[in-house]
Amino acid sequence: MANLRIDHLNKSYGTAHVLSEIGLSIEDGEFVVLVGPSGCGKSTLLRMIAGLDAPTSGDIFIGGKLVNALAPAERKIAMVFQSYALYPHMDVRKNMTFGLKFTGVAQAERDRRVAEAARMLRLEELLGRYPRDLSGGQRQRVAIGRAIVREPDVFLFDEPLSNLDAALRVSTRVEIARLHRLLGSTMVYVTHDQIEAMTLADRIVVMNHGRIAQVGKPLELYYSPADLFVAGFIGSPAMNFFPAEVVGVEDGKARIAGGAIDAFVLPAGPLKPGARLTIGVRPEHLGLSAGGAFATTGVVELVERLGEASYAHIRRADDKMTVAEFRGRQPPAPGEPVTLSAPAEDIHVFDADDRRVSTGA
Repeated sequence: MANLRIDHLNKSYGTAHVLSEIGLSIEDGEFVVLVGPSGCGKSTLLRMIAGLDAPTSGDIFIGGKLVNALAPAERKIAMVFQSYALYPHMDVRKNMTFGLKFTGVAQAERDRRVAEAARMLRLEELLGRYPRDLSGGQRQRVAIGRAIVREPDVFLFDEPLSNLDAALRVSTRVEIARLHRLLGSTMVYVTHDQIEAMTLADRIVVMNHGRIAQVGKPLELYYSPADLFVAGFIGSPAMNFFPAEVVGVEDGKARIAGGAIDAFVLPAGPLKPGARLTIGVRPEHLGLSAGGAFATTGVVELVERLGEASYAHIRRADDKMTVAEFRGRQPPAPGEPVTLSAPAEDIHVFDADDRRVSTGA
């Protein structure tokens, strides 16, 4: 096991800047997830940690050692890819040990490592099977087992669940979380799925356009997003946004209004009259009660009934859509006019530069 440090890392392909000034410290034994939309640079960052791509500038340290000039095999990392990349002519046991044969590991030690990895991943009964005889989830567990037997300092996962169906993604996600608890190893995991990020990570690194937008624990990002991008990316369904303006400040209170929201008051904090804002409210924080600090009206156009919850898609006065979550057996029906409200503590305020504003609400 080892810590990982990245200092002022940049990557360019010609005039295209893929990563800009990436700085990140990952503690020994920490599970960190890199998340963001396609093209944000998260897989490129992982490949540079692995040594598969070279940085344009900046440094990467693993266990306190500068590894910029080291080949992937010398970095004591193991990588699990989106593709299982198993040898079809080798059984599970041989797939897991093939790489060890070239590193001088004795047969007895190889057998020990395979037995231990198979126990962790519940593969004992599959060691004699070939990849063609395995399900997608089993193949991915073999790929993870192949990484485990190398006993690396750092595990790197590049969207390992993307090829699995929904049920297998959930079960394999549980296996990866359990594996991390058993091994206590440093893990860096790339995904575009923010649900995977929220459920697996000790900390999440949200990336956007080749930069780090925010780093934090899952619930820190959920309840205190640093900017409009993080607020909209973390959470499913996404946060609702309402354009607004500060129409007055008096006695430390800011009066806020917008085309799709009724005027409401929050602690002014740094807010000044005339300031353009974006107000954010998550679907689960909107209710039919009229007693909240914030209120908006609209007409229900669609209701998604998921069993434990229903999501109502509501057309607002500004002709944009809002999503509200309803629990219980009787959500509002399509065509029904509704008034939605939210308490002050669940209202997020962003300034004209899309940065979060702390008002003390």
